[in-house]
Amino acid sequence: MEPKLFAYLSYQDAPAALSWLAGLGFTSVRRQDGDVDQVVHAEVRLGDVVLMISTADAAYATPALLGRSTGRGLYLLVDDVDAMFHRALAAGGTAVFDPEDTEWGTRRARVLDPEGNEWSFGTYEPGATW
Repeated sequence: MEPKLFAYLSYQDAPAALSWLAGLGFTSVRRQDGDVDQVVHAEVRLGDVVLMISTADAAYATPALLGRSTGRGLYLLVDDVDAMFHRALAAGGTAVFDPEDTEWGTRRARVLDPEGNEWSFGTYEPGATW
């Protein structure tokens, strides 16, 4: 089997995070709920992208935004950066920087989700041969 990478994120309010992700176009693949407003495990999909989501089991610290980055985040390859950026804002995200053209000929934008996690949207495909 070839290795695959899947991200997981824990949120203080996982149901709200799942709603935000639905606003981006992610659909629910599975969800296991625990106590009231607790998500033990959920999986959402957008095309070939699958994320695992749960309710945080501790008060984890989210890095603060310093300039245009928190120093870590998720990058989502999309055809229409502007549309994804506006969907993210409409769903409750916060703009870090508006869609912009890069010096290497691609387009990108960045938002923070409602709990401060960094999400970048872009047309550059990491790992692709040039």
